[in-house]
Amino acid sequence: MRPPRFAGMFYEAAPTMLDKQLEWCFKSKNGPGELPATKKKGDEVLGAIVPHAGYIYSGPCAAWAYKAIAEAGMPDLFIILGPNHHGTGAGTTMETFDLPYGEIRVDQDFVRKLLEKGTIKINDQAHATEHSIEVQLPFLQFVFKKNLEKIKIVPIIVDHDVDLKKLAVDIKETILDTKKKVIIIAASDFTHYGRNYHYVPFSIDIKKNIYKLDGDAIELIKNMDAKGFLEYVDDKMATICGSLAIALLMLSVNSKKVLLEQYYTSGDLSDDYKNSVSYASIIFK
Repeated sequence: MRPPRFAGMFYEAAPTMLDKQLEWCFKSKNGPGELPATKKKGDEVLGAIVPHAGYIYSGPCAAWAYKAIAEAGMPDLFIILGPNHHGTGAGTTMETFDLPYGEIRVDQDFVRKLLEKGTIKINDQAHATEHSIEVQLPFLQFVFKKNLEKIKIVPIIVDHDVDLKKLAVDIKETILDTKKKVIIIAASDFTHYGRNYHYVPFSIDIKKNIYKLDGDAIELIKNMDAKGFLEYVDDKMATICGSLAIALLMLSVNSKKVLLEQYYTSGDLSDDYKNSVSYASIIFK
């Protein structure tokens, strides 16, 4: 059992307070303005890019993606891809996630079949201290609260020690093998600007330049250009922390429409761009 290591830090630990916080994420001015519709009304969602910062900062942005996911209807499985902020490598886990709203179980049959393909391995250590996947789970529980026990996930930490193209093939083949309806979520923040992040590629027109830096990356994502996106990240030395997870998502879905639902920066919230993190909510249909 993996405990909720970031409850009380990235999101509220008490269920009643978490309810209020998540409702605020949806209804706040940077959120979609309303809770998801109770009846299915959206198009099929194949995947999403969602931020993973503290809810007070990125929660309203994340709410856009989870509204679209909720209104598309609950799939059989969520594959959640996150970066490794601690250098402990790539890997998946079969551990149940304990959370303020209750447990979320891993689809162990899917994981076993994925492991048999040989590209990814079990790495409980990578998941033990990583927040990017954990902070997605209360959102899933909130929007699918009537079916909490049916939520199943496959959590995968993506790092430089895994072959993205091979893993994408493995994921697609395992989805076909299991005949599951799957939504893939890539947890990623975008540009981390400022001395706190050791990234100061410009010092004038900071807001404009951050928007341009992120905007060009998002255009490559909208064009489903995984190779070009990774080359752009390398060329700009971009601080998009989940760039590998984003690329794996693009390689794993056959999306015909990619929509930017919301984008803003922590600098927009504080009106201080000396140290700023960008957040984007992007839907793959």
